[in-house]
Amino acid sequence: MANPITLLAVDVGGTEIKAALLSAESGTPTGQAELTVLARARRTTPRGADGTGTANAVVSAVASLAAEFGERHSVAAVGVVAPGIVHDGIGVYSANLGWRDFPFRASLAAVLSQPVAFGHDVAAGGLAEQRMGAARGYQDVVVMPIGTGIAGAVIMDGALRTGGGYAGEIGHVDVGHGLPCGCGLTGCLEAIASSAAIARRYAEKTGRSVSGAAEVLAAVAEGDAVAVEVWHDAVDALARGIRVLATLLGPEVVVLGGGLAMAGDGLLAPVAERLAELLTFQRRPELRLAELGDEAGCLGAGLLALAEIEGES
Repeated sequence: MANPITLLAVDVGGTEIKAALLSAESGTPTGQAELTVLARARRTTPRGADGTGTANAVVSAVASLAAEFGERHSVAAVGVVAPGIVHDGIGVYSANLGWRDFPFRASLAAVLSQPVAFGHDVAAGGLAEQRMGAARGYQDVVVMPIGTGIAGAVIMDGALRTGGGYAGEIGHVDVGHGLPCGCGLTGCLEAIASSAAIARRYAEKTGRSVSGAAEVLAAVAEGDAVAVEVWHDAVDALARGIRVLATLLGPEVVVLGGGLAMAGDGLLAPVAERLAELLTFQRRPELRLAELGDEAGCLGAGLLALAEIEGES
């Protein structure tokens, strides 16, 4: 019989740490879990934080929420997600936050009194979209946040496929252009189709700086020829990247998230049209917009925490 339990979830970002107190039902498989947000907290990620500094900031965020609501809610488990390469409780590498091979789960478990789950932010957010958001009810899903870069959460047969922390780097698939990428190669999807790349390319071609991809899309609506060209290139590249996913993984649904998803049907419709032209024999995935916004990471961390205490893998 299911009983209400309280979880504490933390999403570590490059600039901000988001924490949430969540309510769930014990005895409910994570695939059917419903999480309710009871309280939220945010704090700035310490500048120049290495693994120890980040772990200390997480403990501080957990302690703050626990102290504020501890009398009413006894926390059963803590879930933490972070960027970079993450595997088996270890922060293998983070370019932005400066850690290598830091034992996050063990370090946090040594301080916190509750069981601790530790995972990757994009993977956990993708799991939340599959369990509670845009891809609910589907088993084969890829969730693609499109922001400064382009990442992917791969879910096959209802389970995350992490590849030791290296799976899902769809942003570094070669989609056939000659532009350099920060990874050191050329042709990468995120070098032409990320929000940052769209803004950068428009500024380079016009000499006019823009605040982001949304401003470029607004220029498209006004008939700006350069904006139309930049947007067309991004749409084509996204369709080519999704074609790779369709060919290799055969997802039922591809969920587009991040800042670029704010374009709504202005993004979905042209990408779907171009994708239809590129596919021949592959299963054509349904394209959807992410529903959970910036809460996806915390909700995913909550799902990991729930799986930790329910003994699920």
